[in-house]
Amino acid sequence: MKPAFLVVFLKEFKETLRDRRALVLLSLFTLMYPLMLGYMLNQQIGRATRSEREGMQLAVVNAAQAPNLMAQLKQKNITVVPMGEMKEDAIAELLRARKVVALLRLDPAFGEHYQAMRPAGIELWFDSASDNGQRQRDIEEVLHSYSSNISSARLLAHGVSPATMAPVRLQRFDTGSTAARSAGLIGAILGFLFFPAFICGLSAAVDSTAGERERRSLEVLMAQPASPWSLITGKWLAAGSLAVIGITLELALAHAVLSWLPLEEIGMSWRVTSAQLALVCVATIPLSLFAAGLHIALAMNAKSFKEAQSMLSLVILLPMLPGVAVSVLDLKTATWMYVVPMLSNQTLLRELAKGQDLGALPFVLTFLSSMLPALGAVAFASWRMKSERYVLSV
Repeated sequence: MKPAFLVVFLKEFKETLRDRRALVLLSLFTLMYPLMLGYMLNQQIGRATRSEREGMQLAVVNAAQAPNLMAQLKQKNITVVPMGEMKEDAIAELLRARKVVALLRLDPAFGEHYQAMRPAGIELWFDSASDNGQRQRDIEEVLHSYSSNISSARLLAHGVSPATMAPVRLQRFDTGSTAARSAGLIGAILGFLFFPAFICGLSAAVDSTAGERERRSLEVLMAQPASPWSLITGKWLAAGSLAVIGITLELALAHAVLSWLPLEEIGMSWRVTSAQLALVCVATIPLSLFAAGLHIALAMNAKSFKEAQSMLSLVILLPMLPGVAVSVLDLKTATWMYVVPMLSNQTLLRELAKGQDLGALPFVLTFLSSMLPALGAVAFASWRMKSERYVLSV
């Protein structure tokens, strides 16, 4: 004979699978965040590699005044588009049309000033509202290099070593790994991957408690030979199972997207292995069970189905606050973060994305940080179920 809680679990789980609204909600939050993450990173990769794929066009007024500069620009895969004299309004209109990345306007007396070894004026016009920031910086680097070459040539012409103008030689060494940079850039987005744990089982938890009480079907269920603990445990496992399924599929999809994207194009990488992701999914099971237990415990104290939905729509935002606080305050990873529900899961995945060797303790703490509150919520709901005042809604 099947245990009473298993019978209740199968009943609630089958009823939830027949609910199209619950399945649509589960599918939506399972797909939304991984696809959003993939889209954002793909757009960033596209912007970073656009200049290599398409090159860039640079409008130049009075280009004939500086043939060496034009040749240096062409060597950097920058297409020079000679232009006649243009007024400021015409330049602004050209840049707004996005036909060129930027515009260089050389002083009409550029050649004379160059020959006289006086500063020769160059104006760089660009539209800061466009997404050409990286390509504009590439143009500025060419201009700085051109200016530096001229300075060195003039110093040599006067018998002065160019090294005298650089008494200090700075060398920069970046010890940060691509995995660490990746975690820093997408760490905030990774935190949202655990949010569906509080969404996927929400509909089932509310419907099986506040909904059944409003429909008066809870009285019939209470008349069966099953203890309040068995009834609540069955409902809890049904709602928690949906959340476990949803967040596991979501993490697997996010892992597939991040592994497929060419993150090295933007100096990033994704080094979380499939085995590590499986451990993260196991450590995340209690988070889904905690979310389901919290929903059931709170929905039981609501006077109606709508009140339960309204209350829980606000409560589900609370677990995100610790992660937001850590991000805003820029706190370093500490052991206490692994004992805060949801923050522990975010920290665990972020540290794995950095390529850190965590050991077993963070996984154990992450598991227990949500499992213990989950059992506490179920115990409270079971105690509440014993009240006839609650069941009869009086």
